[in-house]
Amino acid sequence: MAPPVRYCIPGERLCNLEEGSPGSGTYTRHGYIFSSLAGCLTKTSENGALPVVSVMRETESQLLPDVGAVVTCKVSSINSRFAKVHILYVGSTPLKNAFRGTIRKEDIRATEKDKVEIYKSFRPGDIVLAKGDAQSNYLLTTAENELGVVVAHSESGVQMVPISWCEMQCPKTHTKEFRKVARVQPEFLQT
Repeated sequence: MAPPVRYCIPGERLCNLEEGSPGSGTYTRHGYIFSSLAGCLTKTSENGALPVVSVMRETESQLLPDVGAVVTCKVSSINSRFAKVHILYVGSTPLKNAFRGTIRKEDIRATEKDKVEIYKSFRPGDIVLAKGDAQSNYLLTTAENELGVVVAHSESGVQMVPISWCEMQCPKTHTKEFRKVARVQPEFLQT
């Protein structure tokens, strides 16, 4: 006989970290695993390791940005502490509904974090590659060379061209603007 199905709601404490490791639909806080969405609790174990605790929705599954997943997002607003973004793709899969995410000032670069200025890294409308840093409220990071702005438009509306790891230039007006430029890997380029 199959074990009874356990349903949970967002924020519900599922178990402590000694009993399992967090999977999709969960997050950790203070040594416990919590549900980040409403759904059905599943525990899967491989090779005698700690079971992976996940929460799955019963309806048609919506792909969620996972910790460590590369996401494509559009910057919606910036302030001195963080950039707010709309997550549009997880990997190469488009999302049915855009998720909101946050890129904090300290998560923009891997080095010289204290010298980072948001307005020199992102502008509203920029398309950014980022990585899921924490699943609870979709904190993102661009603290790798491969992550950062991939598409930006100048004030004249023309798509800018990267000229260094921290600058892009408008091909029409030749004005330069600061950005945290991504070094796009060949497998992500379309020919």
